[in-house]
Amino acid sequence: MSGLNISLEAHLLQMLTPLPPLLPPQLASELKQYILEPVPPTLPYTLLQSISQWSRTPTGQAALQSVSLEPQSYSMVALLAGSVTSPERKFPLYVPDKSPEEAAALKAAERKAITSLLNALLSVIGSGFAAWWAAGKTGWKYEWQVLFSLGVAAVVAISEAVLYLIWDARRSRTLTRPRRKLKASAKRKDDGQQVIDASRIENGVSRGLRQRAVKTAADSGENTAS
Repeated sequence: MSGLNISLEAHLLQMLTPLPPLLPPQLASELKQYILEPVPPTLPYTLLQSISQWSRTPTGQAALQSVSLEPQSYSMVALLAGSVTSPERKFPLYVPDKSPEEAAALKAAERKAITSLLNALLSVIGSGFAAWWAAGKTGWKYEWQVLFSLGVAAVVAISEAVLYLIWDARRSRTLTRPRRKLKASAKRKDDGQQVIDASRIENGVSRGLRQRAVKTAADSGENTAS
């Protein structure tokens, strides 16, 4: 916490301004540089912590009460209320954890991707070997066998790469589709909600509601008179 800064908000500056005459000399001198003009945008967290600790001591409580200040107002919760921690820093964005369904879908997709790559590799090797073996049976020279097998393997590798890219694009759309469906269904649910007029409810004419008979004071008087 020693390297953290706290944004010096207007209400925090108002709370700290009357403190220098009450604080110990070292703490007062450290605080003055943050409350005098020009006021910096931040102050150290350790400074607020020291002030809060001082306010809980008998000396600090007596000093604050002597100028009609509440010691509870200088607790860390009160001092940090409405302030921002280290506004000059850029903290990484919070990424929520994936749901169990999403994690299972990602694992299944990874297994399928690994299986597809292994099948493609075996297809390339197998087709190249088959082409080399078939060329050897036809009596071709060794150089032509190698070139023919490499050519067949290259064609199979290109076709497998194209098929994998197509499969990966479809897989990506499938993984993002459930979230879109959930958002669309939630939107339809919100749009489908009916707004009930409050005056109709008060008058008792809303569907499904029965109006309760209320005996007024005038009715009571008429019944008594009769």
